[in-house]
Amino acid sequence: MKDNFDFDQIALSNVMDEDAEFIPLLSADDEEQINSEELPVELPILPLRNTVLFPGVVIPITVGRDKSIKLIKEAYKGNKTLGVVSQKNDEVEDPNFEDLNKVGTVAHILKMLRMPDGNTTVIIQGKRRFRLKEVTQTIPYLKATIESFNQAEKPKGKNFNALVSSIKDLASQIIEQSPNIPTEATFAIKNIESPTFLINFIASNMKAGVQEKQDLLEVPELNERANKLLIHLSKELQLLELKNDIQSKVRTDLDRQQREYFLNQQMKQIQEELGGDPVQQEVEEFIAKAKKKKWNKEVEKRFNKEVEKLSRLNPQAAEYSVQLNYIETLVELPWDSYTKDNFDLKRAQKILDRDHFGLEKVKDRIIEHLAVLKLKGDMKSPILCLYGPPGVGKTSLGKSVAEALGRKYVRMSLGGLRDEAEIRGHRKTYIGAMPGRVIQNLKKANSSNPIFVLDEIDKLSNSHQGDPSSALLEVLDPEQNATFYDNFLELDYDLSKVLFIATANSLSSIQPALRDRMEIIEVSGYTVEEKIEIAKKHLIPKLLKNHGLKKTDINIPKNVIEKVITEYTRESGVRLLEKTLAKVVRSIAKEIAMENEFESKISLEQLSKILGPGHSKDKYQGNDVAGVVTGLAWTSVGGDILFIETSLSKGKGKLTLTGNLGDVMKESAVIALAYLKAHSEMIGLTPEVFNNWDIHVHVPEGATPKDGPSAGITMLTALASAFTQRKVKNKLAMTGEITLRGRVLPVGGIKEKILAAKRADITEIILSEDNRKDILEINENYLKGVTFHYVKNMMEVIDLALTNQKVSKAIKVA
Repeated sequence: MKDNFDFDQIALSNVMDEDAEFIPLLSADDEEQINSEELPVELPILPLRNTVLFPGVVIPITVGRDKSIKLIKEAYKGNKTLGVVSQKNDEVEDPNFEDLNKVGTVAHILKMLRMPDGNTTVIIQGKRRFRLKEVTQTIPYLKATIESFNQAEKPKGKNFNALVSSIKDLASQIIEQSPNIPTEATFAIKNIESPTFLINFIASNMKAGVQEKQDLLEVPELNERANKLLIHLSKELQLLELKNDIQSKVRTDLDRQQREYFLNQQMKQIQEELGGDPVQQEVEEFIAKAKKKKWNKEVEKRFNKEVEKLSRLNPQAAEYSVQLNYIETLVELPWDSYTKDNFDLKRAQKILDRDHFGLEKVKDRIIEHLAVLKLKGDMKSPILCLYGPPGVGKTSLGKSVAEALGRKYVRMSLGGLRDEAEIRGHRKTYIGAMPGRVIQNLKKANSSNPIFVLDEIDKLSNSHQGDPSSALLEVLDPEQNATFYDNFLELDYDLSKVLFIATANSLSSIQPALRDRMEIIEVSGYTVEEKIEIAKKHLIPKLLKNHGLKKTDINIPKNVIEKVITEYTRESGVRLLEKTLAKVVRSIAKEIAMENEFESKISLEQLSKILGPGHSKDKYQGNDVAGVVTGLAWTSVGGDILFIETSLSKGKGKLTLTGNLGDVMKESAVIALAYLKAHSEMIGLTPEVFNNWDIHVHVPEGATPKDGPSAGITMLTALASAFTQRKVKNKLAMTGEITLRGRVLPVGGIKEKILAAKRADITEIILSEDNRKDILEINENYLKGVTFHYVKNMMEVIDLALTNQKVSKAIKVA
């Protein structure tokens, strides 16, 4: 369909010879003659794909379908008369009777032309309208019987004349304003005398679809057809004026940006006319959501200002997406929206006990917090930091607390985070700016008082992009986080109702200011007995469910679980225990899937076949050699025992330290030797002996780095044993820091060290007197079978640790 009018048929006389029956403009007499012609009973029917032929109008048609070519050739040889009917769907290649409109036009072939591209073009003139009755032939082309479709009597009078005049004027204005229509078309319209042909001529050439033209063709009343044509021309003229108006506003030398602006203006103008501006629709949606929000006047004022700014922005502008994202964040944040806490303390206690074995300090602290909330109704939430080795249930505790309190649960992993903007957000001036992860997670939780787990807070790192641990100072300060400021949000947000639970494996890497803001709760490792209970109550049921097995399919007795714990896993937590038990469960799942016979009860022999030989426990290595003392150490995966080995060789008193020791541990050895030299008489040595022997102190497993002051008393005892050749007391271990004056100072990780000692069958432990309070806090079940000696100075340690029995082949050192 061409733009506005298509008056190409006016120039058709240039391609026709003088003998052609070309009638470009019909007079009233010509119209009368056409109407008086007798209508044939049957006609060959030519389907038209994308046009409609009106009576009196001359149009060219390019014929391409085989049936249509045969029809045209035969009609041209005969009386040159055929019926022309438009198709309902122009995609139908071979239309039948049902695919055609029922009203068409009798046409007369004026000329048949063979075009240079090989196609056949015929020039036809419409005569009279007809209605299809029934098909009489389908091959080689369509034939049908027809009946007359005469219009009602031609109207007369001033009203009709005025209507025709208006149509002429509108058509002339459209031709004048459209640059695509030749001005000769105006003369053609002015010279048409017959009102019927004028209406048909304009209807045939107007900018409209096939169906709209067909509807006009089927209107029997000329007056009604003229009115419909007038309405269409009025709309067309308005659109043309609107288009010209837009073009005149932006008419200039357009570069690329100006061109985009021009197109957007057009789109905006069209959308305003249609009532569907997408920007306005988004603004209205935001305003509708804002009405449901509980926010203060400051936030409401900011929202109204930003929405107004958004409505003025061009959607193609770079800052539009940032502005849209900002308003979306404002609307979706849960301002002053809180979930209701469940104050059933007994239920909360049951949930915490059900999901986690042990962790009594943490459970008590959560129940205390709930109790105060229940009594007072409102309080600032504490910032808890669960500190302990991996695999003891620190992270998973957050979900249980959320269920117990009836709050939403959010977890944010801080491991490796090195950009301050991840916490505080980016400023809106940057493309792609977004809020910090604290605000993002609150938006996801849709609550302002969730349980917020900050996982691996000790794994934060620094970079040129800032220090995220410093950014957390405001988040984790109960006095400041009521007005937490996010760079993207640019508004204060209340975090005081959020219950933050941080987790860490080590406190040493957390900066002091951040550590000071948190309530540190130590989550220590589990005893063998506790691990057995955890495996039975939690791990095995979970593994059976995950592997598609029933309880009756597998039975893992207590002694088998204990062997897995003691010989196949060396950890404070239960993560490796779960993986090892999963291997046992998978072996049974494989037997079931392969339909093999198997024993559901796992025996110790069967366990060895599945897992292979286990490693020996941290066994005490005896006291047969002087100078070897058992120490207790803390590692990131729990407690461990280590051996301090000391050997003497003839020399000049040189001290050699090996075993991949850190600076602090080397200093402990130097201090121990200095103290021993200063107090040699107290253990029966002369000062000169130290000048005759070189000393070598070694800590086995040299591939593992070791550091810390807690091996101080162990090193001094090993040196004293080596020089005196006195045996160390059997099944004895120790831990503590020493000073040059011989005082024994307290150390940390006591519970883990005790668990390691029990695994190694140690029965006596020497500790600093200041560590007595740590022992009192430990559950009595952990302490069974172990005797504790509390000391204040090193001579007490030597008296307790060294026996009067000397090694059989003693080296004379004094």
